[in-house]
Amino acid sequence: MWNYEKRLQFPVNIKEPNAKLAQVIMSQYGGPDGEMGASMRYLSQRYATPYREVSGLLTDIGTEELAHLEMVAAIVHQLTRNLSMEEIEKSGFAPYYTDHTIGIWPQAAGGVPFNACEFQSKGDVITDLFEDMAAEQKARTTYDNILRLIKEPDVCEPIKFLRQREIVHFQRFGEANREDCGNSS
Repeated sequence: MWNYEKRLQFPVNIKEPNAKLAQVIMSQYGGPDGEMGASMRYLSQRYATPYREVSGLLTDIGTEELAHLEMVAAIVHQLTRNLSMEEIEKSGFAPYYTDHTIGIWPQAAGGVPFNACEFQSKGDVITDLFEDMAAEQKARTTYDNILRLIKEPDVCEPIKFLRQREIVHFQRFGEANREDCGNSS
């Protein structure tokens, strides 16, 4: 289906750990508008569409969302590596640490764990494409919020890349809705 190149889609090279930032960014791993839900949404929806082009688009973007999930995990990992117990406690990271140490686990910034209710697969191609467009906008807004909170360039650059990909995905879903589904009459 695809070849996995053992490198991130965009480099993540964070020099200074910061558990407070990790807690915010974690939401794009397993939060309500995060990359895990996006990948599962698109890779599930592709089976119900009657259009090969739309199925291919959902497969392509769903696979790319897995790469984004990997980037977010790398960001969180790099922000939490080598933390002292004092840093963990001072940053408010202790509740997460208690359950997961510094392992990557899908949850929202508020601590709510990921579940399958985070994404929709309705089985109607037009409904699903509008859902996908809305999901991409919600993810873009979350990345905008993260960029308002975080100023460290090492963290901001990969977040800006991910934000831009949300915009591209929104546009591609809109084109598919107009072109592929518009030709069904």
